[in-house]
Amino acid sequence: MLASLLASLASGETVVALRRARRAAIVYLLVGLFAACGLGFLIGALYIWFAARYGSLEAAILFGLGFIVLALLVLLVDRLTAQSRARKAAERRKSDLTAIGVAAAMAALPGLLRSRVGLGATLVPALAVIAYAIYRENRAPEADAPSEQDLP
Repeated sequence: MLASLLASLASGETVVALRRARRAAIVYLLVGLFAACGLGFLIGALYIWFAARYGSLEAAILFGLGFIVLALLVLLVDRLTAQSRARKAAERRKSDLTAIGVAAAMAALPGLLRSRVGLGATLVPALAVIAYAIYRENRAPEADAPSEQDLP
């Protein structure tokens, strides 16, 4: 992978890719700007139509309430999806930490297995983890613990 990266740097492909990405970012920025202007003019035209049909004050009140309702809807959707995003982030962190721990253990294992002290240092914690897993699986549920129904 490092060799392909160095080869792309040497051949100039990286510079070409960066130029292409910069050009795409500028194009999308301009598209977003023009779309926002177009949407603004459409909202203005709709306001003019409502003002001609119902009156200026009524149209202004209607548009104000409409935008407030849209803002509240966006806030509601954000609140409803925040819990899901937090759960996914926690799962991703847990997965990353597990991968880091496994990688660190795999890196340290050859050095520990070379010596007799290292062999004991790896077997004792491994046996403790296995014993704890067996204990957790076989223990009875706690009768004194409050259930979710008992909580206020």
